[in-house]
Order: sequence, then structure tokens, then C-alpha cells
Amino acid sequence: MDDVTTLSRPTATPSRRGRRPAFVQRYWAFLSYSHKDAATADWLHSAIECFKVPKRLVGRGTPYGLVPARLAPVFRDRHDLAAGDDLHEDIQQALAASRFLVVICSPAAVASRWVDREIQLFRKLRPDGEVFAAVVDGEPWASEMPGREAEECFPLCLRQGCDEHGEPNGERAEPIAADLRPSRDGRQLGLQKLVAGMLDVGLDELVQREAQRRHRHMLAVAGGSFAGMVVAAGLAIAAVQARDEARDQRREAEGLVGFMLGDLRDKLEPIGRLDALDAVGARALAYYEKQDEGSLSDVALAQQSRALTLMGEIASQRGDLGGAMRRYAEAMRGTEEMLRRSPDDPQRLFDHAQNVFWVGDIALRRGQTGRAEALLREYKRLAERMVALDPGNEKWHLERKYADTNLGVMLLEQRRFGDAVSMFQEALASGEALLARAPSKPDHVSGRIESLSWLAQALEFDGRLDDALAQRQRQLRLLEPLIATPNSGADYRRQAMVAHRVTGRLLASRGQIDQAVRHVQMAVTLGEQLMRSDPQNAVWAGWAALAYLDKAELLLARGDAAQARRYAQLGCDISGRLAQRDESSEDWRADLPRDCLTATVQIALAQGFTAEAMERAQRLRSLGATELRRTGKSDARMIVARAETLAGLIHLAEGDRREAVSAFRRALAVWPPPPMQPSWLAWRVVALAGAGERTQAGELARELQALGYRHPTYGRSRALVGL
Repeated sequence: MDDVTTLSRPTATPSRRGRRPAFVQRYWAFLSYSHKDAATADWLHSAIECFKVPKRLVGRGTPYGLVPARLAPVFRDRHDLAAGDDLHEDIQQALAASRFLVVICSPAAVASRWVDREIQLFRKLRPDGEVFAAVVDGEPWASEMPGREAEECFPLCLRQGCDEHGEPNGERAEPIAADLRPSRDGRQLGLQKLVAGMLDVGLDELVQREAQRRHRHMLAVAGGSFAGMVVAAGLAIAAVQARDEARDQRREAEGLVGFMLGDLRDKLEPIGRLDALDAVGARALAYYEKQDEGSLSDVALAQQSRALTLMGEIASQRGDLGGAMRRYAEAMRGTEEMLRRSPDDPQRLFDHAQNVFWVGDIALRRGQTGRAEALLREYKRLAERMVALDPGNEKWHLERKYADTNLGVMLLEQRRFGDAVSMFQEALASGEALLARAPSKPDHVSGRIESLSWLAQALEFDGRLDDALAQRQRQLRLLEPLIATPNSGADYRRQAMVAHRVTGRLLASRGQIDQAVRHVQMAVTLGEQLMRSDPQNAVWAGWAALAYLDKAELLLARGDAAQARRYAQLGCDISGRLAQRDESSEDWRADLPRDCLTATVQIALAQGFTAEAMERAQRLRSLGATELRRTGKSDARMIVARAETLAGLIHLAEGDRREAVSAFRRALAVWPPPPMQPSWLAWRVVALAGAGERTQAGELARELQALGYRHPTYGRSRALVGL
């Protein structure tokens, strides 16, 4: 519950890759429809994905990016929902990852609450996305025609504008619509209007003979095209090998390989054709392996590296970390050779840095911490070199910030707290430089707040409680104006909730309980706001649950066990619901249940319910033991040690000193090695004293006192073991 009884929870999630775009497209469009219109949805789904964009338009720049050759993939939910269900998690994810929403409009769609819900959620998740209406039956605006209300084809969320939560605001809207009814545009012209809108091109530019030759089955077409291209590539490569002196044919072959690794990959990857992609990469590598690396042109080296990176990505997705490591390492050697040829080219530095990062990432995932650290430091060196060569390029500054953050996270995971502090300070400095260049850019503002969060966490773990508190308060000062307006972004509110939670924890560790309660109450309020705005968001619900548990912790520290139990139950109820929704989620299966059990053990103990307390302590021990067998990590060892320490306190409350000593000794036997953050030291003081190791306990207690650690619950636990 307090820092004596809870592990520190992460306040942010690092991006290993370092890339955090606001929107990552997986689908070109999301198709929303009533299942009574399933036949029309079948046709429209196929028609959009198989629409052949005129060649003269492909590659043209638009506000939505470059015009593609195909508008694929399009997401379509093929499952009926029961009356009591809400939108599935995969549907929510697909909405968030779709460029456009296409709504099949009919009276059946108006009657479907799911269509309205999908429109509402898309507008909330994708405020910059476009919604297109495809009228197939009924009459637009019939709801305003007396006697014809039943003919309305526009769902409510299309007829009205929406607020920042995607809720209808009562203001009339004018949907962007194509009329596919036979008496109006018809299917053919209506489809062309939809496509023109999604491509942001003129309708007349699509109306041509070429566009009428459409394929009905995307996968068959992709497979056929792929087979033909692979055969052609093989013939071209064979020609190059047979006629090595023919440079024009070599360039032709390399161009074909480039297409295979570029455009073809872009077409096949979204539809999950990993086998095809694997074959593409293998074919390309077979060509390059027969060439003398020293004789390869810069273009050929770049293509070879791309092929190897592709193979590495495929292996990583399949869980083959060894294969991924081999391919990424080979790609890294290629970009290293390119860099040797042009050592002062920032783009070459960047290309090499990406492969260095990926090799380091795989090494870290395989537990090769020494190699991972060396590579991540090299990644940092390369990023710093980019900045030195081209200080005006924002992209290089951002890369340096990613390098510092990723290295800092790795050091934090290794419990090298002081080194992590240094890295996060450098990441913060890089972020400040970016912000100075573009003060109003949201990504830079959010990046500075995130860097402060990481720095504060590292300072706290390093025992620098006052410094950590100062950074948290700085973080809150930056967030306060950002969440003050009704239209403030949800992520800022989430960050503010976390900052208030951790600030409360830090104040409690300094013995300032009343101030701590005020901050945690702010976290609870923000968490409840986020849950109301989107009840299906599991991440927000999880953070809100942690805020409830923090509130329970502080109430117990103030002696109000009854209220503490009420707030702990709120948090634990959310934890249970999340576990039922997604049993595969490690966050909800491990972190929240762990904290719930800890909270309820201490509350039951404070209320004298020792049997209840022991039952929950045993469950906590079992949970920790399972996690320890699975990972072997220090955090898992600490869960077991905490459970045994709590069991020792329970035995003392029951007057069984012999069993108490045994429990405390079991805790010490599994204790993680140093270094340890202050909250873990507090636990160890209690366990040592309870096991009779009074001298060591006293030394650690003095160390904690020097750090300024004065949590009330820690004081009461010390009293229970007679220290």
C-alpha cells in the first residue's frame, strides 16, 4: 500500500524503437454497416480494395500522403454482436488505425446502435480522420420529413456534429456522401466518388477505361502478381550473373529487387503474407550473396541492407529472435560499409543507426545485457554525430533523444539508477532543444513531460527523494494549463493523473500525508473523468484502478481503515473486470492483482482480520512465485519477499513469534540483490528486524533516515517488529 508495501509502478512506457507517431495506418478504411446490409458490404469491401488507381495518379502527393496503387486493406467486421456486448477490442484498434471511415447508410444502419457507436468512436480516436457516407437505401434527412421518418438513412452521428468525445452535439452536419442507389449515381459512379474523396483527387481523373478493369479477389491478384514478379526477378538476376559486364541489365535487376522490397512489400505486408515476403527477401539475398560486397554500388548495398532488415523483421514477428539477430547483424554490416565510404553523410549515419538499434534491441530481449548496452551506446554516438554534422535537422535531434531515452530505460531495468539519471537528463536536454525550435509542437511538449517523468522515476529509485519530488512538481506545472480547458487531450490528462499519483507517493514517503492525499485525490478525479469519457478503454481503467489503490494506501496511513477498504475494493473490482476482458494482458494479470492483494492484506491486518489477511498473503506469494519462475527478475523476487514479510507481520499479530521469524527469514532468502530503491529498503528493514538481524536492520534504518524516508506505515511496521 504505501511505499513500504508497494513496488514502484512505471509512470510511462518507453518506446524501444523510439518512433511515436500520432497515427499509424494499418487500414486504408474501416467499413461500418448494419449486418442487414451484409451483401452490399461484401460488394463495397471488394470494390474498394480492388479498385485500380490510374497509373498517372500513383505517387501524387496529397494531404493524406502519396496516392497508392490500391486502397487496401479495408477493415470489415464480419461478426454479429449480442445485444449486451460492446465493441470488441479488435474493432476499437482497427478504428484507431484506419485512415477513413466509410458508413453504409440505410434505414437498417439508422436502427443499429453499433453503427452509431463506431462513428462516435472513430471521431473520438481519429479527430483528423474523414467520414464518408455511402447511401444504399432509404432517404437522406427523411427524419425531417413528416410521415417519412422511417426512411432516414443517415445514422444520428452523421446527421449531427460531435464534441471532443465523439458524442453528438445537436448541431446539424453535412456528411460527405456518395449515393449508390440505382436511381441516383449507381454503384459504379458512387464507388468512384468514394475513391476520389479518399484519394483527394478529382472525380474526372478516375473516370477512364483502365479503371473499369477491376479484380474481384485481392489475394489472388497479389499472389499472381507476386509469382510473376519473382519469376521475372529470377530471370533478371540470372541474366546479371551470366553477363556480369552488362551494367544496364544489372541496374535493371537491382531496380526490380528494389521494387520487390518496396512497393510489393507494402502491398503484401498488410494482408499478412509473411510467406510471400520471406520469399521476396530470400530471392533478393540469393542475388546479393553471389556478388563481391566490395564491388557492390552504394545503391546495391542499400538494397541488400533493406532485404536483410526485411528478413529480420519477419523473423522477429515469428518469435525467431536468433534468426532476427543474424539478419539484423548482416544488415548492420552493410550499412557500416556504406558509412565507411561516406563517413560524414548524416543519412548514412541514420541508416546505420537504425540497424545498430535493432541489433541492440534483440540482444536486450535475449538477455544479452552487455552487448545490448554496447550497441545502444553506439546508437547514441551515431545520433550525436548526426546532430554535430547537421545541427539544423530536427530529425537528428529527435534521434538523439530516442537514443538517450532507450539507453536510460535499459539502465533503469538493470537497477543502475545513477547512470539512468544521467541518461534521462541528457534526453531532457535534447527535448528542451527540440522545444526551443518549435515551442508549440505537441509532440515536443509531450516529449518534455515524458522525459521529466522518466527522470523523476530514476531519481526516486536512486534515493534522491527531494530531487524526484521537484521534477514531479515541475511536470505538474507544465501539465496544469494543458488540462485546464474542456478540450484538453486525453493523453495530457492521463499524464497529469500519473504525475499526481507519484507526487502523492513521494510526499507520503517524506511523511507529508495531508499533501499526499490532495494529490492522489486529483489523480482519482482525473481517472474517473477518463473512464467516463471512454468506459471501454482498458488502459485508462487500469490507471484509474491504481489511483484508487493509492488513495486506499494513504487513508490507511491516516488510520481510516474502513474508507481504505472501500477505495481498495474499487481498484480491485476494476482489476477483476480487466482480467476477465483480456487474460493475455500481463499488465492486468500481474501488476494490478499484485497491488490489490497487497492493499487488502494490510487493510485486513489493520482491522484485525488475520485469517483474511493470511489468505491474501498466500495468494500474493503464489502470484510472485509464478512470476519468478517465468522471468527470474528482481521485481518478481520482491513480490515473494513482500508476501513473506506480510505473513511475518500477520503471525506477530496472532502472537506466533516462531512462525513469524520463519516467514521473515524466507523473505530474506529470496530478497533481490542491491541496489534497491527506498521503498524496498524499508521492506528489508522490517524483514531483518523481524528475523532477529537487529544490527543490519539498524544500519539500513539509519540509511533510510538519511534519505529523508518517513512514511507512517513504515514507522508502524518497525514498531510491530520492535525496532
